[in-house]
Amino acid sequence: MKRILGFVIGLFFALLLTLFAGENPWDIFLILMRSAFGSNYDFGMTLSYTAPLIFCGLAVAIGFHAGLFNIGAEGQLTLGVLAAAAVGVLLPGVPSLVAPLLAFFAAVFVGALWGGLAGWLRAYRKSHEVIVTIMLNFIAAAIASWITLSLIPNPESQNPETAKVASQYMLTENDPIANFFPDTPANISIIFAILLAITLWIILWKTSWGYQLRAVGDNPEAAQRAGISEKKFQFLALTVAGGIAACVALSEVMGSAGQYRVGFSPDYGFIGIAVALLANNNPLGIIVSAFLMGALHKGASDLDLETASITKDFSRIIQALVIIGVTAQGYWLWIKRKKRP
Repeated sequence: MKRILGFVIGLFFALLLTLFAGENPWDIFLILMRSAFGSNYDFGMTLSYTAPLIFCGLAVAIGFHAGLFNIGAEGQLTLGVLAAAAVGVLLPGVPSLVAPLLAFFAAVFVGALWGGLAGWLRAYRKSHEVIVTIMLNFIAAAIASWITLSLIPNPESQNPETAKVASQYMLTENDPIANFFPDTPANISIIFAILLAITLWIILWKTSWGYQLRAVGDNPEAAQRAGISEKKFQFLALTVAGGIAACVALSEVMGSAGQYRVGFSPDYGFIGIAVALLANNNPLGIIVSAFLMGALHKGASDLDLETASITKDFSRIIQALVIIGVTAQGYWLWIKRKKRP
């Protein structure tokens, strides 16, 4: 309840800022709601943003539970999506029942490999994961651009994108979500993302593996004394995080676009940090926070058209103030403790 109140307070102050731009905050709020939920198309677009944000929020959250700040979700999802597209382009003869699974596991493997590299450097070389993952994001973007433009470009387009994957890799024909929201990128990956979040919650809170992972994050020294390897779980946490972030391939390649496009992500990996913080790293809460962030992102897209001075970048201001509003509860708890005799 406190986090919902923090969200509302953050949104309230963000809307008040529009007064300085000569806009009516209530009108801005109505534009946001109409653009996010006003029609079947709008709601489908909101869901299409929600699925990648769930994946990225989970990737960031599992790092937090191990005491690590994973800023590398953007690079991990980039290489994962590229791997799925590459498999679909280079292996066109794979049977239809196997093709989507092959592309999916290729994406997860490459994403886990990229995340595991950061985890290994953190655990065994003591490199700071924030610096390492930031640098790996730039390297992943460079590798993806080179492969896209030099090895598997789309011969029918001048846009920086790979060729289309073979048709049997696509899930759209039998996808009930895609059929319910035609003309939008919404697809069945939203169902998979929700199931993955529930599964991760069970693993974190109902299994010994999850307990050991959280123990490493809460108190590494105590975990070490209890025989739990800090290095092992730091490495595993970022490996699993990379694999989860790469699941974005399911929505982007097999679910909608059918290819990798340079710059396709509107910073899903970085917004995932806000999603995880808003949900306090709870996988079930991430479903809700990703939906809210997806709605804000979609809702802000119409601000360019319907206002004279507010642009879609206003969604980032809202996200920032919402995070401040949510995290401020720690400050009030600190004040209450200080007042106790």
